[in-house]
Amino acid sequence: MNAAEHLPEWKVEPGLTPYPLALEEMQRRVKAIQEHREPELVWLLEHPPLYTAGTSADPAELFNPQGFPVYAAGRGGRYTYHGPGQRVGYVLLDLNRRGRDVRHYVHCLEGWMIAALARLGVEAYRARGRIGIWVKTAGTEAKIGAIGVRVQRWVTMHGFSINVSPELSHFSGIVPCGIAEFPVTSLTELGVSEGQEQLDLALKQGFEDFLLALGRSD
Repeated sequence: MNAAEHLPEWKVEPGLTPYPLALEEMQRRVKAIQEHREPELVWLLEHPPLYTAGTSADPAELFNPQGFPVYAAGRGGRYTYHGPGQRVGYVLLDLNRRGRDVRHYVHCLEGWMIAALARLGVEAYRARGRIGIWVKTAGTEAKIGAIGVRVQRWVTMHGFSINVSPELSHFSGIVPCGIAEFPVTSLTELGVSEGQEQLDLALKQGFEDFLLALGRSD
């Protein structure tokens, strides 16, 4: 079967979605996918300002002077910020159908993000030894996208975030993903005028390529 024959549901959520609600819905939907009662899902949304703690989170990397809520996410990784102006993508796919290779899945997720940013004129890339998606800016490197996933009985949860126009000072309340040496940036800070809708379109345009790449492990 072609990996793109049965496309997942594509859902764009308006407004700001409370994190506990999103986590509850993800868990419900993953169970439904495992039981073949509902289709796979790509869910694009925004959260109010908050921090999430991955399974490797170090409390010493949480400062939180603004007093934002902090939630245990259950995904891999360390502390991450979510807030308005950041596109969060929750990707719920059945790797029983699309290849039981989590490392390859993450690699393909990175490639999908990089391709979407390229459609907006942003040259993003992977950096060896560093989690996330990176760009060159102001004589240094900065992180523009984050990835954190969890897999339950080969169905994926959580996914990625791309900074469109968030309040970058909010990232100072944590050590983002445990990486203190490099700053965080956004499309707005890079001078890119395209916003959330254009990013969503770029992601959708590259989605079938992502699924096809996911079906290849070479």
